[in-house]
Order: sequence, then C-alpha cells, then structure tokens
Amino acid sequence: MYKNPISMYNIAITLRGTEEYSMAHTFQRDKSTALVSTASGQIRGYRHDGLTIFKGIPYASAKRFHAPEAVEPWKDVLDCASYGFVAPLLNNERPNGELYVPHRYWPMDERCQNLNVWTPGLDDAARPVLVWLHGGGYSAGSAIEHIAYDGANMSRLGDVVVVSINHRLNILGYFDLSDFGEEYANSGNAGGDDIIAALRWVRDNIAAFGGDPNNVTVFGQSGGGAKVTTLLQSPAADGLYAKGVIMSGVIGPVLSDARGSGKAMVEAVMKELDLSNAQALETVDYASFARAYRKVRPALQAAGENIGCCPHPNAFYKGEPVTNGFRVETSRVPLMIGSVFGEFSSFSPAPYDRDAMSEAEQLDYLRNAFGAQTAEQLLPIFRKAYPERHPIDLVRLDSIFRAPEIRYIAERSRLNECTWSYLFNMDQPIDGGNTPWHCSDIPYWFHNIDLVEYPHGDSGEASVSTRIQEALFQSIIAFARHGDPNNGMIPEWRACAPDHERTLVAGTTIEVKENFDHSLIASLAAREGSISIGQNVQH
Repeated sequence: MYKNPISMYNIAITLRGTEEYSMAHTFQRDKSTALVSTASGQIRGYRHDGLTIFKGIPYASAKRFHAPEAVEPWKDVLDCASYGFVAPLLNNERPNGELYVPHRYWPMDERCQNLNVWTPGLDDAARPVLVWLHGGGYSAGSAIEHIAYDGANMSRLGDVVVVSINHRLNILGYFDLSDFGEEYANSGNAGGDDIIAALRWVRDNIAAFGGDPNNVTVFGQSGGGAKVTTLLQSPAADGLYAKGVIMSGVIGPVLSDARGSGKAMVEAVMKELDLSNAQALETVDYASFARAYRKVRPALQAAGENIGCCPHPNAFYKGEPVTNGFRVETSRVPLMIGSVFGEFSSFSPAPYDRDAMSEAEQLDYLRNAFGAQTAEQLLPIFRKAYPERHPIDLVRLDSIFRAPEIRYIAERSRLNECTWSYLFNMDQPIDGGNTPWHCSDIPYWFHNIDLVEYPHGDSGEASVSTRIQEALFQSIIAFARHGDPNNGMIPEWRACAPDHERTLVAGTTIEVKENFDHSLIASLAAREGSISIGQNVQH
C-alpha cells in the first residue's frame, strides 16, 4: 500500500548543494553588483538573502489602445530596485478583508508595462522560469497586489527564476474599437498583447538572469489563471512558454469573453464625453474615461452589448475553449489545473459556529438552506466525497468554479496525457475555522505562508500548514522543472484522462482521488443553473 510521505515529513528546508540555508539577512548594492545587460540597455538591481532582485523593468511601451512596442533603448544604467507603476483601477477600491486577502496598493499609471525578476544567480545555469500572471479578472489587480505574490522564497528554495508582470487592464486593456479603424484591430486584447510582449522579453533576455528561455511556465490565479487559457488560445504566444498552471481560473460565465462588436459602447462613451471621433479617446484623461464608462455600462450590459473588460475573440484570439475548442497548436502543453473547496462562498465568517453545532443542528441548517428534499439528496454524496468534513460545510462547497473546471479538464485530457487536477481542501484557523476561500492557497504554492497571518493557528495547525506548503511547493517546482508535478512529498499523481479525473486533494493529509466529487458537483451545478459538466465541447 502506498505510504503518504507527508506524514513522515521533518520540517527542515535545505538549499540545493551542500550549504543549509541561513536565515541571516544579507544585502548588497553597489556599482558592480546586480548589473545586467538587456536588449534595451543595462539595468541594476540588488542582492538580498542569496538572490539577485530586479523590480520595475520596462518590457514594452504602448499608445492607448495600440499594440505594445519595444521600449526605447537607454544609455545610462537603469535603476531597477523599485516596483514600477501598476495599471489604473476602474473603481476606487476600499480596503477590506485584509486578513483573508492581504493587499498592497501602489501608484497607478498607464505606463504599466513592467516586470519583476527574482533569480538565484546571474549565471549560465539555465534554471526553469516561472512567470506569474496576477488575479483580479481582466479589470483589476497587479503584480504586487497580494503580499504572497513575492517571488523570493520560490526562487531561493526552488532554484528557479521567478518573473511577475504588470499589464494593461479594464478599458485600457480590453476595449474593442475595431470598427473605428485597422489601427484598433486588436484593441479588445491589448492587455493580452502586453502579456505576450512580456513573454517575448523573457525569451530574449532571461538567459542573462540565469533562466532557460526554453523552459518557461506561466502560472496564475483567478483572472491570472484565466489569462493562461487566453495565452493558449492566442497564436502570437505560441513558443513563448512550455507549461501552464491554472489556479482557480476556470470560472465559466464569470469571466466569459466579450462577444460582438464594441461599437455601441465606444459610441456611448464618446457621447458621454462629447467627443466627435474615436481617436479622441486616446488622449482623454483616464479618470473621465472611466467615469463615462461606468455610467453607460449598465444599460449596455442589460442590452447584451459588448462592454469590454474581457478578451475579445477575433483573428488574434480564438476565444475561450469551452465554446470554441482548444487550439491544436497548444494541445500538448502540460497543464496543472485546480481550485479550492470554498472559493467565493468562504470569503467571510460563517453565520454559525460549526464546531459548537450538533449534527442534528447542522442537518436542520442544511434543510433550511437547500430545502428538505434537496438536502436529503445532496448529503449522502457529500459525505462520500468529503467523509472528513462537517455536514454543514456543504453550504460552502463551490461549484461555480469546480463544475466548468471538471469539464475543462475532461476535454483538455482528450488531447494529451499531461493534464493534472488538484483541489485545495485545507481549512484555515480564522474566524473560528473557515473553509478555504478564493486566494487562500496562493501563499502555499509560493512558499510564503510566513508572510500572511491566517495559516498559523496553534502549534499543531502550524505544523500541518508547513507540511502542506512544502508538498504543494515541491509539486509546482517539479512541474516547472520537468513538466510532471510528481515528487517525494506526495502520493503518485497520475495525469487525467477524459473519464478519469485524478485529483490531488490537499487537506490536512494529501490524497489522490478519482472522479471523487463529480456526481456531487453535477447535482449542485444543476441546482444552481451552472453549466453542465457533461456537455460536449466543440473542436
């Protein structure tokens, strides 16, 4: 019988080579340290704790609504020790829920085409490269928004090069003006073009940072995971990456494409701003542009018009694969795809004290929540899928992500033998104990649980969190290195087949389960009007 090595894990992290990693901080910054020649000119970063770090490296520049272009070369050494601008937000966000998803807010500007690099050495080691695509849908977020996006631990402990990028968002990155001139042919995907430009920069420059341009893994969570799929469906991205990781990024209609012409939206915004031509939108100040867009959007959205802020299917982008099929050119790209138990439903404290409730009280709650008949139908299959969970956890189980994800994985695995499925199922010691929410797994993959508060409960919980972190971290590093996530920290994890989804379920223990929740999710999805996970995809 296979023995799960997680139960025997001793908490001791050592770097590759013979030296054990010392937690003593080291820093170096001078004229000759962390100096790299890129295609556009020399840049200087700094050394910290065994890494060389660069922030705010410009990878492209662009006029509003236009495709990105190469940056103008510079003569002097460019200081790259500070994060660059992030894309402007469409709305002025009010900070809240910081214990659940800790944020960093940063100066915003349209000149946001910049990236950050963490590397163990400026040498010829040809390390795997992981390029992080941030969440926030296609409208918000940044490369540094979540504290756990920091790439230092991943780079140091995994001996990999980590890159995170900023790109245009919302009406700057996904606003279709193609009816107003050939120059705007792909304005509806300008943000995606920025990501592709960043990957070209990686291809052309990353060897000087100790990375292998032929072994690039794009990975992202939520909207960042959806952007991995967008790259798969964009011909211009072909050959710029080798593998992908989609974390809570298959969301069905929540992040669907912006279909149809954007003409009605453009004309409505122009009217609101009293502009006579579309070209004038290139120079209007962003605040006025965003205000006009927000005002006209509700009526156009209700009328079914293209309101932008999502990728636009056209000659440059095939469209999401559920409707349009996967491009054959990228059908063999290995993918890791997964989500978390609770997703959006676990974002806030529960209105009940789970641990203080008897089973009878929990069953009464379920009957009130679902109706008696539905609760009686769902509970047995929930117990079978999640025997370790409280019955009341059923009210927080996600199907909005999981239902389309099951379908996506099944269809993807018809094309290859390199699609892996996972589920993050580990409760967190916050607000009396909460099922895992959207973004809660990010620190674990990055090896950054020490940067956030919520994984650390009592000594027993902290120990489990540390072990699960190491298992997930080693899995993503193995995948980036070899295209296969298997490693000594987890049970054998086989790739999926069309009728055999083999899911790595990471809770307080780690197991691989086959089709373990399909009937449960199908029942929930049918109840909630979600897409059918058995529906065929067009090829």
